[in-house]
Amino acid sequence: MEDILIYFFTYKEAIFIIALSIFLGIEVISNVPAVLHTPLMSGANAISGVIIIGGIILVGHADVSQLSIELILGILAVFFGTLNVIGGFVVTDRMLEMFKKKKKK
Repeated sequence: MEDILIYFFTYKEAIFIIALSIFLGIEVISNVPAVLHTPLMSGANAISGVIIIGGIILVGHADVSQLSIELILGILAVFFGTLNVIGGFVVTDRMLEMFKKKKKK
């Protein structure tokens, strides 16, 4: 228990910034109109390519001879970043399909 308190005391500024960014993100997302939510999210999901690149770099520098935290985090970053990018493209494709004219039979 004492180690946890020391950790929080050592990194109190970073923990405070993370907590504030969580509350700010919730406030910003909840105030976005429903009409704009899909285009904004599909664009934001495409930015996840940066996460994929960071994960690849992390896996490249990790020690693969043993199962390290860097290797696990890098693999998870690549996996979830890829899922996010694919989801962004699928949502964008669905959104663009709504604006196409339907063919008459």
